[in-house]
Amino acid sequence: MTRFTILLGGELFRTPLVDRQVAGSRVIAADAGIRHAATLGLMPELWLGDFDSAPVEADPRFAGVPREVFPHDKDKTDGELAVAAARNLGATSLVLVGAFGGPRADHAFLHLALALKLAEEGMHVILTSGRQEAHPLLPGTMALDYVDGTLFSILAFSELSGLSEEGAKWPLDSVEVPFGSSRTLSNEVRGALRVSLGSGRALLLAHPFPASDF
Repeated sequence: MTRFTILLGGELFRTPLVDRQVAGSRVIAADAGIRHAATLGLMPELWLGDFDSAPVEADPRFAGVPREVFPHDKDKTDGELAVAAARNLGATSLVLVGAFGGPRADHAFLHLALALKLAEEGMHVILTSGRQEAHPLLPGTMALDYVDGTLFSILAFSELSGLSEEGAKWPLDSVEVPFGSSRTLSNEVRGALRVSLGSGRALLLAHPFPASDF
């Protein structure tokens, strides 16, 4: 498995879990995401984008990182371009760091939708800000290793059929969830969490960093 970390422009809170997720990976920075390289102690092999939001004074540690500059008027976000570059370099697994928050809600939504598309194409994807992380949820069963009390939600991108949640404070057993329903928000882990889905597409959004430390 060839894992790439994609540094995006959203917020990042460094945690031991994030350190483990990016350890040993290859790194590509998308525009302003370069600032996370210093936070995580990473050295990107490529820094790309239109550079409209990159720091005016770049960290001298990254002065030698190869850059690929795109025009501001383009039909893909810097994040999409970074993902495409990683795939061209053989990526089979992606950690999208800084995928949430930031000044652009439209970019954050795109990262969620893009992660689902990539998962449908067979790519393993995690999105993280340190405080929260998301995993694409497609038909099948997923086991997640979270401590008891971890808050999680299922964000549906379609109607869901046959959704089950084991190891949860409020378990579900093969339920139907209409698109737009809030039924799958704000659950808590109780034991070994396993989520199964019959049909549909969704993201499991978890808050692995203790709420008391927010």
